[in-house]
Amino acid sequence: MAKITRIKASDSPKEEKSDEPKITRQKVVVKDKKEEKVSRQKKKKAEKDIAKDKSDKKIFILFRPFVAFFRYLRDSWQELRQVRWPNRKTTWKMVLAVLVYTALFVMIISLLDLFFSWLFNLILG
Repeated sequence: MAKITRIKASDSPKEEKSDEPKITRQKVVVKDKKEEKVSRQKKKKAEKDIAKDKSDKKIFILFRPFVAFFRYLRDSWQELRQVRWPNRKTTWKMVLAVLVYTALFVMIISLLDLFFSWLFNLILG
């Protein structure tokens, strides 16, 4: 809810007469229709969730793992439908990038291995 402060003042603030009203502050609460609608929707959703939880408790204990598994499959399928898959050209670019990175990493590890082998042979040999 939006809170608005209204300030009332006399026409001429320099002159102070007993007849003129002084500055007063008054808090006015303005209800926003959108906020009311959202709050009503949240209440309805909460009531539905409570009803759903109660209905879930009624399900026989032996069926709960199957219900959870199929709910997982349904949610996974929904997520997969939202994935934006790359085209063939982009896929090959990413494959090439992975291969180049792997080759560089193998070279770095091999060089470090050769260096430490030489160093240990020098110290121990």
